[in-house]
Amino acid sequence: MYELKTKQNDDSVIEFIENVESPKKREDAFKLLDIFTETTGYEAKMWGTSIIGFGAYKYKYESGHGGEFMLAGFSPRKAKFSLYLMSGTDELRDLLEQFGKHKTGKSCIYLNKLDDIDEDVLKQMIQRSVELMKNNHQIIE
Repeated sequence: MYELKTKQNDDSVIEFIENVESPKKREDAFKLLDIFTETTGYEAKMWGTSIIGFGAYKYKYESGHGGEFMLAGFSPRKAKFSLYLMSGTDELRDLLEQFGKHKTGKSCIYLNKLDDIDEDVLKQMIQRSVELMKNNHQIIE
């Protein structure tokens, strides 16, 4: 049976960020930590070995497979930051137009550095995504 590899754990978020190689990426990761913590109202937790997540929800597919995953999060990957807004990017299309330099996946937004984006728009995107998730899923407090 399939088991999700990206699970919440007790690893240190601060220690993970402190080990980010690039000083600029490390600085931006600490800023993102503050933005996500303040905007979501949830404490940061490590999910897997490289994702910092905030809040959690339960999901279940028609197949019967289900689990728990973060409401929102980010990862300071080597190449780019990955922002995880679980509502998906379709629901954020209007805000993404104002966001700044980025690329998108299904529920990920990729950016090089915080200087490339509008932080106020990021906060709006996080708020909207978390609200949508709260309206459509069972939230784990």
